[in-house]
Amino acid sequence: MLVDDYFPVAIFALVALLVPVIAVVTGKLFRPTTRGAMRDTTYECGEKPIGEAQIQFHVQFYIYAIIFVAFDILTVFLLVWAMAFEQLSDIANIAAISFLIIMLAGVYYSLKKERILWI
Repeated sequence: MLVDDYFPVAIFALVALLVPVIAVVTGKLFRPTTRGAMRDTTYECGEKPIGEAQIQFHVQFYIYAIIFVAFDILTVFLLVWAMAFEQLSDIANIAAISFLIIMLAGVYYSLKKERILWI
């Protein structure tokens, strides 16, 4: 009886283990073995690369990206929290409010340091 219950799980585990192995073996069988001249170049949408691929960006772009991610996370969690606000417990609401305060503190800090003057 117990073996019959776990038979589908065993089949699923076997398939889950075999699919990656089959994919790797198939890839090794069908991939080209010679290295072409274009293989080590930078890919730019099918065009021939122009200039160096290793260029430096200003740190300010990374700061903008981090602040964007903070706003994005804040928006996603606030939307979910607002939709389920009445069904949540007090502890969940306190956790959401504390998360909101921490995120807004980060926004306030970045405004105070004048990192995001474009807002």
